[in-house]
Amino acid sequence: MEMSELQALLTPDGLELLDGLGPIESTAEVARAVSRLRAAGHSPDLVSAVVGQAHLRTKATAKFGAFAARMLFTRAGLEQATRLGVAVRHAQRMRRAGITSVADLGCGIGGDALAFAGAGLDVLAVDADEVTAAIAAYNLAPFGPVDGEGTGAVVRHSTAEEADLSTSGAVWMDPARRTSGHSETRRVSADDYSPSLDWAFDLAARVPTGIKLGPAHDRDALPDDAEAQWVSADGSVVELVVWTGALARSGVRRAALVMRGDKSHELTAGADAEDASTRELGAFLHEPDGAVIRARLIGDVARSLDAGMLDPRIAYLTSDAAVTSPFVQTFRVRETMAANPKAISAVLKSEGIGTLEIKKRGVDIDPAAFRKKLTLRGDRSATLILARIGDQRRAILADRVPPAA
Repeated sequence: MEMSELQALLTPDGLELLDGLGPIESTAEVARAVSRLRAAGHSPDLVSAVVGQAHLRTKATAKFGAFAARMLFTRAGLEQATRLGVAVRHAQRMRRAGITSVADLGCGIGGDALAFAGAGLDVLAVDADEVTAAIAAYNLAPFGPVDGEGTGAVVRHSTAEEADLSTSGAVWMDPARRTSGHSETRRVSADDYSPSLDWAFDLAARVPTGIKLGPAHDRDALPDDAEAQWVSADGSVVELVVWTGALARSGVRRAALVMRGDKSHELTAGADAEDASTRELGAFLHEPDGAVIRARLIGDVARSLDAGMLDPRIAYLTSDAAVTSPFVQTFRVRETMAANPKAISAVLKSEGIGTLEIKKRGVDIDPAAFRKKLTLRGDRSATLILARIGDQRRAILADRVPPAA
């Protein structure tokens, strides 16, 4: 979104037009809406802004739920925004640590700032991009002043380095990990984050801070005295947060927070866990959640399940005990065979399996291409797990076990 489009949108007529447009899901619906509004005499800037926002609001429902219907977005801002459920967990940690005011440096469209303000914190939200800061101000308007003095949510168009932190008890930081822009952007290396990680970690050593990073960030580049928390939401690892000062929990250096729907479970440790020993494939196979893998806490999960590693290089666990955990997906093993399409098809046919989920780890196989080589007939379903065990590629036919409560 360009400033001219935003200015056209932020008028009573523009916002009324947006609210009356309703959800727009497909590109075909976008084209029809543009034609209809242009025929009605609306300006190109207003039509582009209104239709674009209606489309983004529909997409944003997955992250922000019902709140999306009154928010504004840029495409890049929505892609990079924290999911509201995850942001709420950030705000809860702030409150538990006794924080009453927080500076959100690099606030984007305001996802985390919304959660902070909703939790009753005073928020200084800062973004270096003028359009993005204006959108954040709109999104945070229900929580207080967006400019000037006072409590509530205040938004500033400023760089993180220039922000006045004198009234903030803590800092939340989401360094820009992509090139600037409101639509198409590309990832940049850690050396090019804005603000720089050296600046961010220096500030975090002096002020209680949470720094949101990509989950694949180099672990060796993290501060030794900080808490590193990997977060997964509905099966996807969405972030790594580095917590310092009063926001870091005593004795915790590694954490895996697993969120599924409205439930969450967390595994914490003072250091990376020692891996479990390897063992032969048992009656059950367990796939640790990605947050557990990233946090290197697989060994602790294995011991809780009385399980061992299927292979020392692959994050699959196996056991004979009929137990599972919120930190794994568990499968009951039917049989194992060579990862050969002909042999697998014969077993699938004999079992009457017509619906097959394919998972793989440690093997160079494209599941979609592999599926085309299989014969699937019948009304039963199963999971096929392709994995390297030792120096062999094996196929494990299994059934999902319901997740732990």
